[in-house]
Amino acid sequence: MKLGFIGTGVMGAAMAGHLLDSGHELFVYNRTKSKTEKLVEKGAIWCEDVKTVARKADVIFTIIGMPSDVEEVYLGENGLVDNANEGTILVDMTTSSPELAKKIYIAGKENGIYCIDAPVTGGDVGAKNATLTIFLGGDEEICSSIMDLFTILGKNIVFLGSAGNGQHGKMANQIAISGAVAGMVESLTYAKKAGIDLSKIQSSVSTGSGGSWQMSNMAPRAISGDFEPGFFIKHFIKDMKIAVQEAKHNGADLPILELVLSQYEKLENQGFENLGTQGLYKLYND
Repeated sequence: MKLGFIGTGVMGAAMAGHLLDSGHELFVYNRTKSKTEKLVEKGAIWCEDVKTVARKADVIFTIIGMPSDVEEVYLGENGLVDNANEGTILVDMTTSSPELAKKIYIAGKENGIYCIDAPVTGGDVGAKNATLTIFLGGDEEICSSIMDLFTILGKNIVFLGSAGNGQHGKMANQIAISGAVAGMVESLTYAKKAGIDLSKIQSSVSTGSGGSWQMSNMAPRAISGDFEPGFFIKHFIKDMKIAVQEAKHNGADLPILELVLSQYEKLENQGFENLGTQGLYKLYND
């Protein structure tokens, strides 16, 4: 198949690489061209802009930054919806607004284009190992038609219903992460103040009832002082803000989510927005 991939950052580069390795022709675009160089060296075809990708590929994946970026890439004058060929399938794997996903779906349908919201979770490790969880929203028949592509990228692929529901699924995931990462950081902070070996605490807690993906995977990074992003703080803040907004819209009161968001905003105000989410440890221990 002729595939397109827009957004080759921390996660996107690895995901695009898996699609390329599977034998598909791959057209790539990223605002920072240098982030596509390794893919091009492996055989991907560089495109100068979004419009070029739109006109060359049958299925196009995007994983970009903010909802404003998604809106521009999909609905802008030179975006995917107005420039893709009829019958093209557009798959947005960015964590974005459920309402924007619905808007894109409707605009695509008017042009004979199929749009799927398919945000992912699993971080840089999941992207590299092709073990991502993928939340799907849109037309089930269209999602099923490219299931073989999703299985190249992830291990747990779940269809949640109509357009926007993929994003709602991802919001539920991010809400769970907010509590888990805060719990992990406070556990380590408590142990540190008590003078206990943090590596021993991490290894013991992670295998007991207090275990979590955050404790198993991100705690070791925090303990070692590795705050490189598997997922940027600025993007997590964006996700939590969307979740808070959607929760209020749906009548849900989520005080823990709002508290964790406020903690991350403190880090952002200190200039740490480009650290990984395990950077919350710095707020407690610097």
